[in-house]
Amino acid sequence: MPNYRRARAPGATYFFTVNLRDRTSDLLIREIDLLRETVRATKARHPFHIDAWVVLPEHMHCLWTLPPDDADFALRWKVIKFAFSKRLPATEVLSANQQNRRERGIWQRRYWEHLIRDECDYQRHFDYIHYNPLKHGHVERLVDWPYSSFHRAVAADIYAADWCGVPEQAEGDYGE
Repeated sequence: MPNYRRARAPGATYFFTVNLRDRTSDLLIREIDLLRETVRATKARHPFHIDAWVVLPEHMHCLWTLPPDDADFALRWKVIKFAFSKRLPATEVLSANQQNRRERGIWQRRYWEHLIRDECDYQRHFDYIHYNPLKHGHVERLVDWPYSSFHRAVAADIYAADWCGVPEQAEGDYGE
């Protein structure tokens, strides 16, 4: 197995893509209340700021800013994934390896993480997150997707309610 190293910078902002193992599932939006509750509980124990977040049926993207003395986003994802999975009935098909490790088969084992480098990088990822429901064909207007911080950004006058992003700027390597 390769020796993969994640970028760790205390107090930094990170972009994440987290996928379900079953990319045809709608589990994340079907269990949105459980996901929200899990994230709230994790934030209470391990603080972080949510800059942006979108939840799609089988994956999610988010931007987090960690506290100044903290770079442990991996712990937060471990807690979120474990707590979410623990509260769901065990109906998924498990491989022999997962059974031996006593794992659930809900999440892809890894996730995509990107350390935000500057304001331009931040804005590109912020826009990409909010553009995602339109990109995947879930809505024709972003304001119609309920599982996004887009609504918070509209309320804060960051976007107009009819903002639809610029597809050319939304292209890139975002971990999907």
